[in-house]
Amino acid sequence: MVRLTKIYTRTGDQGRTRLGDMSETVKHDPRVEAYGAVDEANAAIGLAVAALAADDPLRALLTGVQNDLFDLGADLCVPESDAPREWTPLRMTPAQTVRLETAIDALNARLDPLDSFILPGGSEAAARLHLARTITRRAERRTTALKEGGGVVSAPVITYLNRLSDLLFVAARIANDDGRADVKWVPGAAREG
Repeated sequence: MVRLTKIYTRTGDQGRTRLGDMSETVKHDPRVEAYGAVDEANAAIGLAVAALAADDPLRALLTGVQNDLFDLGADLCVPESDAPREWTPLRMTPAQTVRLETAIDALNARLDPLDSFILPGGSEAAARLHLARTITRRAERRTTALKEGGGVVSAPVITYLNRLSDLLFVAARIANDDGRADVKWVPGAAREG
């Protein structure tokens, strides 16, 4: 279990931070950017949860996702290494993505197929879920950039983020009265004359 007794460390005062393995790096390190974007996605999901009714089943699903995102951030902030450790780092598992896929399939079964792209809006909860989806896509891009730049990233991390944005899209449609309140894109509708 994590125990935080001191909130500030002053390490960041010089633009540096510590990763989960206690190695020091700059705050704009691609790894820090990746797990920072994951943290931002988690906060956006929290805003979406707050906009849902207290008895909405999406709340429990999304709160579980938030917990997964802490696991994912923990995975990202401890670079994989062959060096022996005194502890076992937390890593994402394929089962976490399977849970998302199961939820996506169950939610999507309630929806009519799309006949247009939809605008990220509708109800407040749906708009917040769409925002969380776009932030999750950024977290995915930052994570794949880390990997492409030579950083080690476990495959379940990238797969989970990819699937999470799909879940958030479907959840936004559910929050829009099972898609009935989706705002459809009308190509060229806002053009002048």
